[in-house]
Amino acid sequence: MRVNSNTKARTRAAAGLTVAALAAGATAGAGPATAQPKAAPAAAAAAECSAAYRIEQKLSSGTTWRMCWRYDGKAGLVLENISYQPKGEPKQIKVLNSARLGQIHVPYDDGNIEYDDLTGFDFAQGLMNLAPGECPGGTIKTVKVPDSWNEDPNVKGLCTTTRSRGHAYRMQGDTANKVFQAQGKDLLVYTVNQVGWYEYMTEWRFQDDGAITMNVGATGSLSWDDYDAGDGRGWPIGKGASAKSTSHSHNAFWRLDFALDGSTKNKVEQYDSTVSAPTRGQRAPTTKTTRTKVTKELAGDSKNYRWWRMVSATGKNKDGHARSYEIVPGPTTKYPGRSYTKRDLYVTQYNKCELFASHNPGNCGPGAGKSVDKWVNGQTLTHPVVWMNIGFHHIARDEDQQPMPVHWQGFSIAPRDVTAMNPLTPAELGWQNGHWRPRR
Repeated sequence: MRVNSNTKARTRAAAGLTVAALAAGATAGAGPATAQPKAAPAAAAAAECSAAYRIEQKLSSGTTWRMCWRYDGKAGLVLENISYQPKGEPKQIKVLNSARLGQIHVPYDDGNIEYDDLTGFDFAQGLMNLAPGECPGGTIKTVKVPDSWNEDPNVKGLCTTTRSRGHAYRMQGDTANKVFQAQGKDLLVYTVNQVGWYEYMTEWRFQDDGAITMNVGATGSLSWDDYDAGDGRGWPIGKGASAKSTSHSHNAFWRLDFALDGSTKNKVEQYDSTVSAPTRGQRAPTTKTTRTKVTKELAGDSKNYRWWRMVSATGKNKDGHARSYEIVPGPTTKYPGRSYTKRDLYVTQYNKCELFASHNPGNCGPGAGKSVDKWVNGQTLTHPVVWMNIGFHHIARDEDQQPMPVHWQGFSIAPRDVTAMNPLTPAELGWQNGHWRPRR
């Protein structure tokens, strides 16, 4: 939680001093950062960025992820030219032109204040130095923060490492004498940014099965100066019920610019299933799934039995099926207080100035508006951009002090027909593709 509005300037200064103090201690001897490169062209391969801004990791299961990174003065970490190469594929498969946060909107329940942390509260300036123990087994890269408040703009603030995620699969054969199992591996890329009393962990997980999970974790501290909420707008923290910590929402937006197989001419599809009661002669209800081609900009809502996918216009897997990525929303508490937070997903036609979901600083033309909902105006989708909105309503509890445990919010994109089989399939099961029959 952060302090109330009349001490915003003081909070910003305090955050700047904290970052400066850490930078003075933790970056000593780290060496100078290389100059920040210009953003790579949209169609460039990951290998075209310089070594300092390249992330390439071959996981133990044989999957390789490649991408470039840069640091934006408002959005923070931006990942570009993201590609995936599972074992058995002769070349890398491009997935995204770019992936980054699109906003963190924080309205308070008492109606006195709300924040747009990326565009209004210097999220990017609050990049924190990471100690080696925070990036176990990995590498901490030095980031040059644009327009830094500090004398030294170089922050050891980007961790790239690998982590296990548990079972990737388990299957016991018919003869009960063979168990096929594998433990999944992820490439983890993350930063920590301090905004007021909060510290946001922006985490990207690239799985060896081709899925990408993006999360924001909020941790840090409850604000000592924000215990004046009334009943129904806060929760008593500490002795008795005299001091109530003000409740608030975190509405996190992500912006994904897809480029499946290197093309931005991706197609968007929505799938809805309906369940009907059994008719005479049926033993169970029936379920029918229908596809809707989304050809114009979309403001969409998640529902039971609804999902979306982004389909490649050019690439197919070895079975001849179009490659795609399915959008998998995470748990959310949708905030109805602002027009741009009333929908879970937006798909807009690419516009280089449409960068932040609310209070967008760019001038996108007459009548364009400053938020993502205003950009959904019927344009035909030839280069679709996905905006995902995941909300969390934070009602503080005694266990949130001190420090506050991380609370996560996020979503995933999962490969659908990117490869002909599970990319982690063991070789001895590789023949079981499609409608297979047991061998005799």
